[in-house]
Amino acid sequence: MDKKYIGVDVGGTSVKLGIVDGQGNVLEQREVIYSEEKDRRSMMDVITDSIHSLADDNGGIGKFSGIGVSAAGCINSVTGSVAGNGGNVKGWSNTQVCRILTDEFGLPAALANDANCAILGELWTGAAQGYTDVLGITLGTGVGGGVITGGKLLEGAHGFAGELGHFTTHAGGEHCICGQDGCYERYASTSALIRSAEETDPGFSSGRIIFRAVEEGDQRAAAVLDKWISEIAYGIAGFVHVFDPQIILIGGGVSAQQKLLIQPLKEKVLSMIMPDFAADLQFRSAALGNNAGLVGAVYYLLSKELFSDNM
Repeated sequence: MDKKYIGVDVGGTSVKLGIVDGQGNVLEQREVIYSEEKDRRSMMDVITDSIHSLADDNGGIGKFSGIGVSAAGCINSVTGSVAGNGGNVKGWSNTQVCRILTDEFGLPAALANDANCAILGELWTGAAQGYTDVLGITLGTGVGGGVITGGKLLEGAHGFAGELGHFTTHAGGEHCICGQDGCYERYASTSALIRSAEETDPGFSSGRIIFRAVEEGDQRAAAVLDKWISEIAYGIAGFVHVFDPQIILIGGGVSAQQKLLIQPLKEKVLSMIMPDFAADLQFRSAALGNNAGLVGAVYYLLSKELFSDNM
């Protein structure tokens, strides 16, 4: 019988859970909304309570072989804990996630950054299947990212690698929540697009509104969008020269915009990089949507387990 795993994707306002089999299929999924103001439990309590509920509804925790967790924030995947910078989740910093889960459920557990898990999910069952060198960029409130090189996730010494939103593209530029100035995500995130668009017209208050305006021929919106795509392209061109990927995956809600985002982004990047790097370079939208994190978390768990078995 195929083993089953529990995948967990921790965000700032919700916890997504799923039952994932050994082929990466999501057999069941659910979401638990978390509110700091209304929920007196810690995020770790929300996670453990939610896992208990999911397991109890599916024959008990004994039916499962492990737990993979994807989480926002600065994640130390070596120790299975949240680092001092826990992101936007209250009380999340320095939480020993894997130790708590193993003690509570008696199962192996693994923890990795949500953007890294998303690219692993795409590698396993999504748009990056069959590739060994992948650059993933997620455009949202910030800019997330993940890098697969030689078929392996690039993690660095502590699991912190892949913070693609936090390298400087504008010296002396806008202040970033990370404490530095001029970070890539201050110019390439969807939030940056909206901030810039609202300076032109306060009515341009969401990505959906901006893209609709462009489709309807609004030249002001088109100019803002074109500048934003150029900002994304500058960063990606640099990443291409560093990592030499086979494929670039764009995630986030805006990635569905093939004509207005993916195609012009591809054209801009290809015009910026050295020709040898451009040969056969592919661009795609991410495919797994909200399931990418929890699927990738299970894949990360399995990768760690397989690695341990081979030592």
